[in-house]
Amino acid sequence: MDPMDLLKNLKDLQSQMSGVQERLKDIIVQGSAGGGMVVIDMNGSMEVLSVKIAPEVVDPEDITMLEDLVLAACNSAAAALREKMSQQAASLAGGAGFPGL
Repeated sequence: MDPMDLLKNLKDLQSQMSGVQERLKDIIVQGSAGGGMVVIDMNGSMEVLSVKIAPEVVDPEDITMLEDLVLAACNSAAAALREKMSQQAASLAGGAGFPGL
């Protein structure tokens, strides 16, 4: 491969990555736990946008269970976001013209 082509491809990739970072802000994923008793919405910047907790899961005698459900829902949302970002990166790398990608 011509080094000048590679340099051009790297510049194109940098420009595309900047666009992807902007688009990530618009991505919203959802994570849940306890069969949907706790639901968290997260954007592509890893900001938690909302937390929904079903009233029946709120037990003052068992705060630990609620904490575990919130943590699991956060981790679920983060996993969904990683998957979405991986898909975005794969489509970007595939279109960049790099051999083997």
